[in-house]
Amino acid sequence: MGVSTSAPDRGVTVVTVDFPPVNALPVQGWYDLADAVRTAGRDPGVRCVVLTAAGRGFNAGVDIKEMQRDTAAGGHGALIGANRGCAEAFAAVYECEVPVVAAVHGFCLGGGIGLVGNADAIVASDDATFGLPELDRGALGAATHLARLVPQHLMRALYYTSRTATARELHAHGSVWKVVPRGELTAAAVELAREIARKDGSLLRLAKAAINGVDPVDVRRSYRFEQGFTFEANLSGVADRVRDTFGSRNAGDGGEERS
Repeated sequence: MGVSTSAPDRGVTVVTVDFPPVNALPVQGWYDLADAVRTAGRDPGVRCVVLTAAGRGFNAGVDIKEMQRDTAAGGHGALIGANRGCAEAFAAVYECEVPVVAAVHGFCLGGGIGLVGNADAIVASDDATFGLPELDRGALGAATHLARLVPQHLMRALYYTSRTATARELHAHGSVWKVVPRGELTAAAVELAREIARKDGSLLRLAKAAINGVDPVDVRRSYRFEQGFTFEANLSGVADRVRDTFGSRNAGDGGEERS
């Protein structure tokens, strides 16, 4: 359990996240993920990073139960830690010195959208779904990243309703590079990474910096702005009121909580 790395091919590093049962990451998990991606990007022998996950789905966001335990004890450390940890993990993917390919299967929710929305390319299995159930979880955030995957009005409708979009729908919008059967996902992602890694390493790093430099949205600053409203929701008590009903309303749905 945790975050691990492997090197299936020359110039390619695979970072795998594994936090059973649903890959809802605790605070330390987000920092571990950020460290793994940044370390891979700094390695001069790496030309592309593949971000993938083990288990039932790619990512179910933050560990809500960790927050609930902390809040019950009268603290806000888990909330602050999760917000900072998510920001670091999202930024690590975006700022990685080499391209990052996200390999997505099953559910990609909440913080998962922050990760893939900041990736350079996405390969998804045909069972993958993407969404921000934040309003059902007493949270806010990652609209910045969902807006990088779908058009503006669709982003808003998905956000307000907590609905999800399929991999094929995102492929139609151009944000998913390829949709494959689940059993072929890792191979397809590594194949794309291998193609990228054939380019000159120094030129790839310059290309990544250049593309980020002309991005119309400062994703780190934009997400930090969103987080301000997350804190407001928590301080006002709205978040706790919604979050406390999450377990009873969504038992067994694979959402953002861990046993």
